[in-house]
Amino acid sequence: MALKIWLDGSLVDEGEAKVSVFDHGLLYGDGVFEGIRFYSGRVFRLHEHVERLFASSKAIMLELPWSREEVIAATLETIRANALQEGYVRLLVTRGVGSLGLSPDSCERPSMIIIAADIQLYPQSDYEAGLKVVTCATRRPTHSSLSPQVKSLNYLNNVMAKVEAARGGGREGLMLNEQGYVAECTGDNIFIVKKGLVSTPPVSDGGLDGITRGVIFELGSELGVTIRERTMTRFDIMTADECFLTGTAAEVIPAVELDHRPIGDGTPGPLTGRFIEAYRSLVRNSGTPIGGA
Repeated sequence: MALKIWLDGSLVDEGEAKVSVFDHGLLYGDGVFEGIRFYSGRVFRLHEHVERLFASSKAIMLELPWSREEVIAATLETIRANALQEGYVRLLVTRGVGSLGLSPDSCERPSMIIIAADIQLYPQSDYEAGLKVVTCATRRPTHSSLSPQVKSLNYLNNVMAKVEAARGGGREGLMLNEQGYVAECTGDNIFIVKKGLVSTPPVSDGGLDGITRGVIFELGSELGVTIRERTMTRFDIMTADECFLTGTAAEVIPAVELDHRPIGDGTPGPLTGRFIEAYRSLVRNSGTPIGGA
């Protein structure tokens, strides 16, 4: 059955969900997006994701003609239209149709697309065995260019890092900032465990202030685990006892090797396992109900 796509106020079959070749999201990557998961008929942290979508839009001076409540309602409507209880939602907002020039002044109205579908970013075997990570030459954007906190449609920086990781034999790539400190991975935040303490780079070092990242801080309090932000180097990861990555699509997943050096004993650690279990329990027992019959 064809997916139903929400396109500027209407639900259409995926084959009819089309954008103009003059849309600035296509021409210049001029737009923003969010990825959201839903489990057991509930959308996890929906309001936080929509709030971040509006924050990204504000940062690039893209005024949305929809309210937060309307975006939330449209997201839930799209999930219901596809009769899904588990899956992933992608919200995209483009600057809209304009001229071939860079200036956004020719774009009269933004366009929004909402896609709800199944997703499996990594197979279960990766959660059991852990990921091999490779450091990428491509660096994260600096705060002096476009803020790393903006989830823009131009993800070429991350795409190239992902390509480098794959060609280097890694399942994921570690991205550094211009000073050579750890920022994040190509699509996930990174945490390490050393002597029972959990650490992650501060967002000022170039990583996204991920929503799943924030959930880990909440779970740490519940599990009685100390989590701190600190600037990190590759050495810190290589010599850690455990390492795990977090992201909306990936959830919480172990990393067991960096640049061909085993992290800890080279297998997923016990504290990582506790965070995985706690996270999976949380997402299946909280969230915004999808609703409907």
